[in-house]
Amino acid sequence: MKAADNRSIIFTRRGAFKGFIKCVPLGVGVFAYGLVFGMLAIQAGLDPIQAQLMSLVVFAGASQLMALELWGPELPVLTIVLTTLVVNLRHLLMGAAMRDWLVRTGPAKSYLSLYFMTDESWALSVREMASGKKDAAFLLGSGLCIYFFWNISTFVGAAMSYWIDKYLSDPSVLGLDFAFTAVFIALLTFFWRGRAQIPVWMAAGLVAWITFILLPGKWYIIMGGLAGGTIGAFRNV
Repeated sequence: MKAADNRSIIFTRRGAFKGFIKCVPLGVGVFAYGLVFGMLAIQAGLDPIQAQLMSLVVFAGASQLMALELWGPELPVLTIVLTTLVVNLRHLLMGAAMRDWLVRTGPAKSYLSLYFMTDESWALSVREMASGKKDAAFLLGSGLCIYFFWNISTFVGAAMSYWIDKYLSDPSVLGLDFAFTAVFIALLTFFWRGRAQIPVWMAAGLVAWITFILLPGKWYIIMGGLAGGTIGAFRNV
């Protein structure tokens, strides 16, 4: 990866705006499964305000959907916390990949950008950074775009849950159940640079698949990422 020159990193409103606009197509995809979350949250027993607060504060699609699977009269708090931790361990790798931008923007700007960082905004930002661009606000802007679409869709899904449940009890009819997967497949296209990457992708996929079979929970996410990262690092030595 071509790293940006740390000495010339900037953080501007123009960069944030650029990140927001470039992330809009991915935000539309996020909107689709945000609707599903809003609907499922109401079905799980949350009221619209609680569902919206979860999206505003937690802002983690996969973690929120998994929390709904465990939601009930007696919340398994420890299980929810540990599951969320495992799923989001990937952010350690994602944050490390953004180091060339983040270390020169100052703690306040870096932590704010990281709070709003998602898989979608990270993928766009890594490509932007690798191309030699130096405006680190791109990460914040693209993250805010996803934040906007995620919360709007949560509101719409929760507010219209009665009608959605009545007329569309099975989201798979419109393919909404595949929206989450489709967004991540689209993200992979940002990282394809030719056949030389096939071993990295195969290693990540194979380790993730084996881990999925052998270990409970979501450990396959972090294990697949570590495997792919390790193979890629050794190839570049």
